[in-house]
Amino acid sequence: MRGAFTDQGQLFSYISPEARVRTDHPLRKIRKLVRDVLGELNRSLSRLYACEGRPSIPPEQLLSALLLQVFYGIRSERQLMEQLDYNLLYRWFVGLSPDDLVWDPTVFTKNRDRLQSGEVFAKFMTKLLNHPQVKPLLSDEHFSVDGTLIEAWASQKSFRPKDGSGDDDGGANFHGQKRKNDTHASTTDPDCRLYRKAAGREAKLCYMGHATMENRHGLAVAGMVTLATGTAERRASETMLKAKVNKLGRRITVGEDKAYDTADHVTNLRAINVTPHVAQNDSITSTGKRRRSAIDGRTTRHQGYVISQSCRAMTECIFGWGKQHGTMRKTKHRGIARVAADFLLNLIAYNLIRIPKLLAA
Repeated sequence: MRGAFTDQGQLFSYISPEARVRTDHPLRKIRKLVRDVLGELNRSLSRLYACEGRPSIPPEQLLSALLLQVFYGIRSERQLMEQLDYNLLYRWFVGLSPDDLVWDPTVFTKNRDRLQSGEVFAKFMTKLLNHPQVKPLLSDEHFSVDGTLIEAWASQKSFRPKDGSGDDDGGANFHGQKRKNDTHASTTDPDCRLYRKAAGREAKLCYMGHATMENRHGLAVAGMVTLATGTAERRASETMLKAKVNKLGRRITVGEDKAYDTADHVTNLRAINVTPHVAQNDSITSTGKRRRSAIDGRTTRHQGYVISQSCRAMTECIFGWGKQHGTMRKTKHRGIARVAADFLLNLIAYNLIRIPKLLAA
């Protein structure tokens, strides 16, 4: 079993069934927190039960199993069902007795779509952050935003011309061809886009995930997935921060890296009552000219700017954990809606791992 339930370098590749009865066990604390949040979502989850036909998988157990999949980096629902069949710790966390039959992988996948349609992940995230023990840990004034690439479940051979030309070899030989998102699309996952992270790097079919983090303890408070474009990071940042300002009803600050240092983005943030603590991008261009930053000394002179720039690096911990131990590096889903749901599930799992240790500190 590939153990990936870790925090700050601690790795649990196997946990004996006897260990689950310890009150200080990390998974026990997480299970209690999950049960508290699921209890508050009882009304929303009750609408997801099947009214006719065969009994459906209880949404509470379905969500708990999906969280286990992210905790331990289990690659597929089929492997998850196999491990639920013999692992007593997994059964205890999900709520299955030792003699209960596990679900068919296909049935489990079909039932997972019900959670996406009911927006259960977003509601779970909101209830978790509003938990009486969790809310004092969060900052309501200082935030950070960053984005990351999520590799799509599609091969380069599937990226073919939209007009149907060049299909003689099945897309296997694309050497020397100019392939662009305007003229090409993946036949496997039409929503993904060909994108490269920087000049000189390889282009990949991917999505772009965006996360908003509060700066007090580095917990994720919002997330979304967009198409991979050059302006996606800035537009997603404005969308998430506008919703945050409307909810809090006060001015907030946001720390961002150099990719967000554009005049229109800084202007848009100030227009929605957000103070932009964006890293200055005044590097030398390929033509030998120096870029002009949209952030000047009126912002950088304050100590809060320095603190925001120091705290924003913690967003890399969220993405690093999701790609190293979660399921964020290469998605197994197709379509932006399913990828977004899986991305939000990774943010929830990261918070659940961090919160018990923060409460114990």
